[in-house]
Amino acid sequence: MAYDTILYDVADSGVATITLNQPDTRNALSNELLGELIDAFTSARDDDRVRVVVLGSSHDRVFSSGANLGGFAGEVPLVHKHFGSDRFVTLFRLIGELGKPSLCAAGGHVLAGSLGIALACDLVIAREGAEFGTPEINVGAFPFMIMALIYRNVPRKKTNELLLLGDRISAAEAVEYGLANRVVAPEHFDAAVAEWAEKLAAKSPLVMRLGKDAMFRQMDMAFLDALEFLHSQLTIALSTEDIVEGVTAFFEKREPVWKGR
Repeated sequence: MAYDTILYDVADSGVATITLNQPDTRNALSNELLGELIDAFTSARDDDRVRVVVLGSSHDRVFSSGANLGGFAGEVPLVHKHFGSDRFVTLFRLIGELGKPSLCAAGGHVLAGSLGIALACDLVIAREGAEFGTPEINVGAFPFMIMALIYRNVPRKKTNELLLLGDRISAAEAVEYGLANRVVAPEHFDAAVAEWAEKLAAKSPLVMRLGKDAMFRQMDMAFLDALEFLHSQLTIALSTEDIVEGVTAFFEKREPVWKGR
């Protein structure tokens, strides 16, 4: 499908790549771009060929500059602004319930609302030189839509620092804070993203879906409720042919052949 603000591609390996592709706006998160992201992630979710989704950017220095600030001051009815921002909620939930792993390739600055999109992904690889931050407070706004994701990834005082001061942090600090998994030098960045994507795509898609769904659902459960829920999910996983194949292949010292059942 052709899009105006993003690129979408599915490789034979099962890796779907979604690329933010509005360099003239520094990939500002307009309603159109958010709508196309929702459509692309939905396509990836429903496509049995797709094993993993990689989210990146075509801009050489910026992953995304965040929400389109012009929309905040635009002279449109408040209810239109409300429904526009609802796209963030839809997208965050869609990525969480994707049933497939997601990897954010942060090849440039990850700012404002785009930090929420990065954190909604399961893994984040940052290119050395990229900066992360929530600068909304500096223009009289506040990162309401993404703070729930930040607080679920970053210690509270560090999150407070990001939200209240509005300063940027380096990619190395992002790893220290819990915003990213690793930092890679520019010359090795694409290879590092491809390596992780291929590893994820090689796993059992059935067990990955069971595991991903469990990861998302147990996140905010009370501890004992989570244990009970996860116990039931283990029993379901034990009923699959793929778990038998995986263990058998391990002992036979061969690559598993996943059947998806």
